Amino acid sequence: MTKKIRVLPVALAALLFVSQTAQAFCGFYVATSSEPLVNRASRVVLAREGNRTSITMASDVSGDPKEFAMVVPVPTVIRREQVSIVRPDTVQHLVDYTKPRIVEYFDEDPCPEPEPERRYSMAVPAPAPAAAPATVRVEAQFAVEEYDIVVLSATDSGDLIRYLNRNGYKIPPGAEETVNSYLGQDMKFFVAKVNLNRMRNNTSGFLRPIRVDYESPKFMLPIRLGTVNATGPQEMVVLTLTRRGRVETTNYRTQRMPTDIEVPVFAQEEFGRLYDAAFDRAHEQAGRNAVFLEYAWNMGACDPCAAPNLSNAELRELGATWVPEQGWQQNAFVTRLHVRYDREHFPEDLAFQETVDNRTYQVRLVTRHAYRGDTSVCRAGRAYEAGLQARYAQWASNLERLTGWSGAVVRHRMAGTGQGLR
Repeated sequence: MTKKIRVLPVALAALLFVSQTAQAFCGFYVATSSEPLVNRASRVVLAREGNRTSITMASDVSGDPKEFAMVVPVPTVIRREQVSIVRPDTVQHLVDYTKPRIVEYFDEDPCPEPEPERRYSMAVPAPAPAAAPATVRVEAQFAVEEYDIVVLSATDSGDLIRYLNRNGYKIPPGAEETVNSYLGQDMKFFVAKVNLNRMRNNTSGFLRPIRVDYESPKFMLPIRLGTVNATGPQEMVVLTLTRRGRVETTNYRTQRMPTDIEVPVFAQEEFGRLYDAAFDRAHEQAGRNAVFLEYAWNMGACDPCAAPNLSNAELRELGATWVPEQGWQQNAFVTRLHVRYDREHFPEDLAFQETVDNRTYQVRLVTRHAYRGDTSVCRAGRAYEAGLQARYAQWASNLERLTGWSGAVVRHRMAGTGQGLR
């Protein structure tokens, strides 16, 4: 018998439990500096209702250019009223709310004597461009906060790239073929130029997220341009908000990460490293071309919650405009997808669909502490004590399968926490 008493927070930097892999954005970056830009992290929020999509892009780059720009393919021309700035804390709140977690249980006294009730508690983690060639058209041009935005259409990828180069931006080598494929789909290019000196109210380490709203039957995310800046496989978390149910990819497998697995208690101290290893292993076993589900739940509830619920105002800020302005009627379903991709294994952009599946799901690992009192005073207690070694062995085996870690290493760490195997 067990009783849950707390949820362990995971205080890790960035959006994922990924410490050393390259991270990416759904477009690419171009810089006025000769220093190369490399994407480090991406969080993308997609709010979808009917044919209306709101995409909020929160990214970071390494390097120190005086100015740089995001270049993102979009299906329609974007106007000023369709672009807004989102507070970094709002995106971070949704990331924290949906992230994988670990919970801790303590076994109760197996003997029948009553004991005082243990109380439940929860830890919460705490401008003007050069003249465009005839094949390039400036469809719109405006400013939103620290972003100077130009929306371009083109019929020739070479002219588009030369146009950007003439305006002081060094397009990464290898972009022309990918750009040409987007032009073949009649897509436009949303160029959000950022002046770092004008950035304000941003202590998150990320650019202030920019939100773009548009109408299109296409429910997709362009990821191929993200590989232009790549120094290795790219990492992205996609968070979707919909009315009815879970979102999945239609052109790649959507696979669930393992959940509700019991592991040794030392995992509490190493959850970040553990989850890195678990995701690495799942990614390899899936052939490096699957998208992984990490969370799916209606925003009106969670069990357990890794962070406080988002307010209606926060959900609307992220584009879920069907949520009422007042009250707590949160008919918004959040899906968290984790994708690691490269050109070889993800030759197409991500295409999505909203499903009618509204079953709850979250990545959750479980640790259990054995009862430390006298178990010799009753038959049930002696049976409990005799079964501990089998339970410890099972937890060790679970962790080895989940992460690929050496059995000897796992057992050595267990011995240090009183769960040693004889």
